[in-house]
Amino acid sequence: MSRSASMAPTRWLPRSMASRLYVIILCGLLLAEGLSAVMQFYERYESAMSVMLNTVEHDVGTSVAILDRLPAQERPNWLGRLQRDNYRYLLGAGQPGKPLVSERSLELTRRIVKELGPAYRVDADIVSTKPERYQLHFTLHDGSPLTLEMTPYVMPVALWLPVVLMLQLLLLLVCTWLAVRLATRPLTQLALAAESMTPTADGPRMSEEGPTEVAQAAIAFNTMQERIARHMKERLHILASISHDLQTPLTRMRLRAENLDEGEEQRKILSDLCEMEHLVREGVTYARSAYGGAETPMRVNVGAFLESLVFDYQDVGRPVTLSGTISGIAMVRQQALRRVLCNVIDNAIKYGGAAEVGASRNAQNALCITVSDRGPGIPDEELEQVLQPFYRLEASRNRDTGGTGLGLAIAVQLTRAIGGSFTLANRKNGGLVATVILS
Repeated sequence: MSRSASMAPTRWLPRSMASRLYVIILCGLLLAEGLSAVMQFYERYESAMSVMLNTVEHDVGTSVAILDRLPAQERPNWLGRLQRDNYRYLLGAGQPGKPLVSERSLELTRRIVKELGPAYRVDADIVSTKPERYQLHFTLHDGSPLTLEMTPYVMPVALWLPVVLMLQLLLLLVCTWLAVRLATRPLTQLALAAESMTPTADGPRMSEEGPTEVAQAAIAFNTMQERIARHMKERLHILASISHDLQTPLTRMRLRAENLDEGEEQRKILSDLCEMEHLVREGVTYARSAYGGAETPMRVNVGAFLESLVFDYQDVGRPVTLSGTISGIAMVRQQALRRVLCNVIDNAIKYGGAAEVGASRNAQNALCITVSDRGPGIPDEELEQVLQPFYRLEASRNRDTGGTGLGLAIAVQLTRAIGGSFTLANRKNGGLVATVILS
């Protein structure tokens, strides 16, 4: 079965789980409420019909017997007393009509005939269908005709009944909303905790209280976060240890190389050693960047901070300019942020020839710092890959061209460690723009 075919049955449902639960439970409640109302009205109709037939049966028998025993001149005075909401008595033969067709009229006629007996020669016919009106004809013992005119009507519904049904439905909807909210809140908290999770396990831990299933999921998530942090810590510790331990033999090799006779061979050896030392330093820096969040945040004037950074580059003759800035104070981890921006600026100078630094506030009032260049750019399909450790667009292993592949990876990991986000995009007229967002 294809993926599209398997998703077809739920395509009409909303995207979020809470909305889907609302729709499913609401539809179920509406169907159940509707079925309950129909069954209630049907049972009420059946009960009322049974009571009505029994009542009319005995009432007609009594009324006909009274009229039969009254003198003919007194019978008109009793017609009003014997009249009911849905039937009345007429002195006379009544109107001619057609045979009865409805089950209700036939059943009522059978009951009245059974109640009165054959002495009154009961006959019935329908004189109107819309609205329904039929007549039962009797012959009293003195030979006088008597007509019973029936005008059935729909049983009235109490005014309070629809209100009660609506209040009942509203109460069920409120309970449904509370149930769905309680059921989906742990999932929302789990998603937020997963988004905030960091390799150093300093992200928010989920509360392990609540229902059994929620507590088990929270315990599992916290345990997973600890295992990931432990695994990452071991990897970074191994990388840092190897990089650190390599510095001693590299230093000895440099001392020995410097004691060699000057020449092309010595120059090549010293160049290789310099590249190895740079790679070791970058490895140590990458390993430590995961713990950049340990620095204490401090209040920093954003404009002054960026101006100082740009002036430091300009003082040593590097082509770095400040294209835009903002005023105000922000709580940032200054040393970590400076290292991130330096890595990105160095990368922009290296591949684009110059760097432009700018700052702004986005719609969420988060601090956005951009570093732009006018270099060759990066293919769109490789924008994410260049942020990975040791990935280089250029295959050359020359540090001056291909680099170590850790500059941007360090910036990304350090940005995440201080609670920010790092994105890389191509500029419209050529070049790259790196954006650091700190909330």
